[in-house]
Amino acid sequence: MEKLGTHCILELYDCPRELLEDPQVVVNALEEASRRGLSTLLKKVTHRFHPQGVTALGLLAESHISIHTWPEHDYAAADVFTCGLTARPEDACQYLVNALGARRHSLLKIARGGSAPAVEVGTVDAAGDDAPTSADQGEPDSCLAPRLVPVSG
Repeated sequence: MEKLGTHCILELYDCPRELLEDPQVVVNALEEASRRGLSTLLKKVTHRFHPQGVTALGLLAESHISIHTWPEHDYAAADVFTCGLTARPEDACQYLVNALGARRHSLLKIARGGSAPAVEVGTVDAAGDDAPTSADQGEPDSCLAPRLVPVSG
């Protein structure tokens, strides 16, 4: 089977807390990421958590975008999954990095629907330099430090 889509998993670190706490900023970022990614936003849902945090979900004709924020950790997680030949999920992710002010980020790209999905991982700091991941720094496993584990099957 040929590749059907691309799933980008974006980790955003050291983001300004005030951006991550503002539902309108997060929704605006989702809408513009959809435009920059050349995808069609069909519907959106947003929820503000108390005392902090925002989740915004965008249903795309091509699949979905989601953004979840943890202002208390200056962290946000985003997924951009698109299918078809015209969408540009990496462009949507680059927009989200800038819009949410991430000083560091990592991007995991997964080819979806192929017989052997390809995975590409990159971590970048604000200067554009490769930055060590938490795995490189010997930090313990946590929700904020995902690791890739090979799966056979």
